[in-house]
Amino acid sequence: MVKIASFNVENLFERPKAFGATDLHLAEPVLAAYSRVNLLIKQPVYTPADKEEIRELLVTLDIYSRDAQGVIRRKESISPKWAWLRKNRGTFDREPQDATKSVEITANGRGDWIGWIELAKQPTDEIGTRTTARVIREVDADILGIIEAEDRPSLVRLNEELLNRQYRHAMLVDGNDERGIDVGIMTREGFDILSICSNVDSVDDEGVVFSRDCPQYEVRTPGGAIVHVLVNHFKSQSGGGGPKRKRQANKVRQIADNLIAQGKHVVVMGDLNEGPAQGTVQAQNLVGLYENNSSLIDCYSLDGFDVGARPGSFDSCGLSNRLDYIFISQSLQESFNGGGLFRKGLWGSRVTRPTNWETYPEMMESVHQASDHSLAFVELDI
Repeated sequence: MVKIASFNVENLFERPKAFGATDLHLAEPVLAAYSRVNLLIKQPVYTPADKEEIRELLVTLDIYSRDAQGVIRRKESISPKWAWLRKNRGTFDREPQDATKSVEITANGRGDWIGWIELAKQPTDEIGTRTTARVIREVDADILGIIEAEDRPSLVRLNEELLNRQYRHAMLVDGNDERGIDVGIMTREGFDILSICSNVDSVDDEGVVFSRDCPQYEVRTPGGAIVHVLVNHFKSQSGGGGPKRKRQANKVRQIADNLIAQGKHVVVMGDLNEGPAQGTVQAQNLVGLYENNSSLIDCYSLDGFDVGARPGSFDSCGLSNRLDYIFISQSLQESFNGGGLFRKGLWGSRVTRPTNWETYPEMMESVHQASDHSLAFVELDI
């Protein structure tokens, strides 16, 4: 029996401060400003309007500050609230000696300086990290897709320090997200990763498709079966994101169909960031994974997949919070032998302990949770 799991761990050892903000009205403008300013500073030419917008965005990111008189000045800090302005070479800005005058963006385009905006990070809660490891140990998956990992060294450190080398292989390829929330995979002894194919540069008519990546891992089981595992983290719901998720679902379907047409076993997994509306069967923007006689079957449609007392996988676990998925190709349907959602490490955003599912007694508040996502798993007789 082979157990395959998907788990959004919300970073293992450190996480951008903005992601830790409990007030979404506070976090969303920060993340939006970060995304926008990084687009602007890549431009070959900065117009006066661009410079004005960049300066305002740096105020939002708390890199600059505005005083009571409306003057914008640099905000020097060894521990910034939201982000760093990294300046390696060239000149980006100038702060007049006259404290009544605002800082100026002096760079006229990308060629005038080398630098970037970097989100400030903070360590994750130690109890939370240990709870993450406890969930992984208890589920004991043979193939584990990891969502929102910082980097490969973090996976290796988790495996060596907290999992007692439970896994033989840990792999992560940097994707398109600059914030340190990539996707990776860990496999046990005997589950060799034969090949890796990144889709980080996949494009459609509108541009780059994947917010992170959709890496393909070709894994051979001890029994000799070969499974192609596609790990995903679709566009977040911040600011909507529906059209982007629809494009991502369509591209994943295309990749899966190409593999299935070659007679390959395929597993698609990850945080797809969208659940069904009440009373519907499928999430609106994920229909590309289902329609037109799809050869993919989602775990929630499989008889024997246990969701417990709640239908979703995220936070309060309502139906619209069904964000975490595992799809298997039809070639694996007869091999399906069970699965479900594992919630012992999930507290969510509530103040009091959840009552709809069992939680680890050591968790006393939300910061102690492994993640605000459930772990999803399937068991296949291959």
